[in-house]
Amino acid sequence: MLPTHRRPTQPGKILLEEFLAPLEITQTALVAHLGGSWTQPKLSAIITGKKSITEMIALDLADALGTSAEFWIGLQTDVKLWEAARKRKKIKRLGTSGAQRSARKSIKTKS
Repeated sequence: MLPTHRRPTQPGKILLEEFLAPLEITQTALVAHLGGSWTQPKLSAIITGKKSITEMIALDLADALGTSAEFWIGLQTDVKLWEAARKRKKIKRLGTSGAQRSARKSIKTKS
């Protein structure tokens, strides 16, 4: 369930505070361990929330940190859903207005 009173914690903040700091792993060490397309600017952008967790990033972090890709994707999805919910116009639930109830009754009586 998404928090309603605050934005969900960014995955990068969780990466930094719950994984790197307690394990005393520097960002530089993580980048070196991950290799491939990982760079310091890329990791920094993830940690500051400027870059989203993609499927490939989630897989890499899961392998390196002993978590699951679903964990990282779930964190990112929570943030994206929270942001989207604040940007969109709320839509009324279908079937709640008097006119809609009357229309449903009319359809039922015609059957």
